[in-house]
Amino acid sequence: MDDRRARPATIYDVARRAEVSSATVSRVMRGTGPVAAPTRAKVLGAMTELAFVPSRLGVSLAEGRHVANGIVFPSLSGPYFAEVVLGYEEAAGAAQRPVILISTNGRTAARSRVLDLASRVDGLVVLGRTVTDEVVTEVVRSGLPVVTLARRPVPGADSVTAGNRASAQALGRHLLDHGHRRIVRLGDAAGSPDVTERWAGVQAALEAAPDPGAIDVTDVTADGFDVEAGRAAGRRLLASALPDVVVAANDELALGVLEAAQDAAVRVPDDLALTGWDDVMAARWAGLTTVRQPMRELGATAARLLEARIAGTLAGSRAEDLPTELVIRASCGCDDRGGQL
Repeated sequence: MDDRRARPATIYDVARRAEVSSATVSRVMRGTGPVAAPTRAKVLGAMTELAFVPSRLGVSLAEGRHVANGIVFPSLSGPYFAEVVLGYEEAAGAAQRPVILISTNGRTAARSRVLDLASRVDGLVVLGRTVTDEVVTEVVRSGLPVVTLARRPVPGADSVTAGNRASAQALGRHLLDHGHRRIVRLGDAAGSPDVTERWAGVQAALEAAPDPGAIDVTDVTADGFDVEAGRAAGRRLLASALPDVVVAANDELALGVLEAAQDAAVRVPDDLALTGWDDVMAARWAGLTTVRQPMRELGATAARLLEARIAGTLAGSRAEDLPTELVIRASCGCDDRGGQL
């Protein structure tokens, strides 16, 4: 079945049918600009064939107006989301495009809120596991440009991710090289595609070790990804036999474990090694071994990609994967050059 029959025709459908650019369709809609008579006739014919009704997006393109785009994110709590959204807003502002933000924050009505937002903007970024792939697909099928950010790609949408697996594998090798064999991975992979990739990278390093049978890995979930969730999980972990290292899904969880360790007079790294992910500012002050990801650039890349999609300057879906970097500090029992303390 032709997917265009399942949704209202868009300016991009008209451009494909007429075999012209979306900019040419815009000039025809405005009734201005240098468009040859045969080309204008092709565009108008395509509009008629597709029963094209100009959407908010089509009208804004045709009139050259700057209309808002939107971003859907889980929560503004914590430095990661704040940095990503800040990068997004800065890049959108540079394009003179206002932004409408909504936080799903675990709400059961997330689908209706996202669909309502999609009806009021010219493009949408969906950050993290805020709504299901089915909801994102529903928005894509409406003809609205969509960019997914820090979640697995959805057909028809562009995507922006940070490289997780290779850096996680490097982290796993580093910990093994320094003698850690009893490993706790802290964080709920079911709640984050990023964490799923990180654990897969760590697992790949463990399976490639010369002595995989000597490695004991325990996965521990936490009630969220913030400092308080890390502190509570840390208290539970410290009440039993200590592992060699806690590999936390993000810096906030790791910082929570660090606080719990300090409360229990457990020395990091002497008694317990600890790592995080993101490289937030507090991680640097705490001497936390972590993986640095370009948080602001993730948001900025998503904004620029969405703007290009709205403007009709991209062909085919795009997938941007930004590099991350392992940062060695004292919390894993090493100095900043990777040597044993």
